[in-house]
Amino acid sequence: MKDEYDFTQSVQNPYIDKLKQQVTIQIDQGIVEYFEDLAKETGLSSQSLINLYLRDCVKSQRKVSIEWLSRA
Repeated sequence: MKDEYDFTQSVQNPYIDKLKQQVTIQIDQGIVEYFEDLAKETGLSSQSLINLYLRDCVKSQRKVSIEWLSRA
């Protein structure tokens, strides 16, 4: 390893806008288990699978359907 490096000719990372952001969310245990089982089948990490699924939701503009049960 060199003692010093010359970065005067360096350029900014062109993929800087595509970096991932770390977030903390609470997910039901059953959902975590589903993606962990799927990860074992596919060889991908559960985090990658969740990210791929959410990206597909964004791409297809999928909207969540919420139906509240009425109390009778």
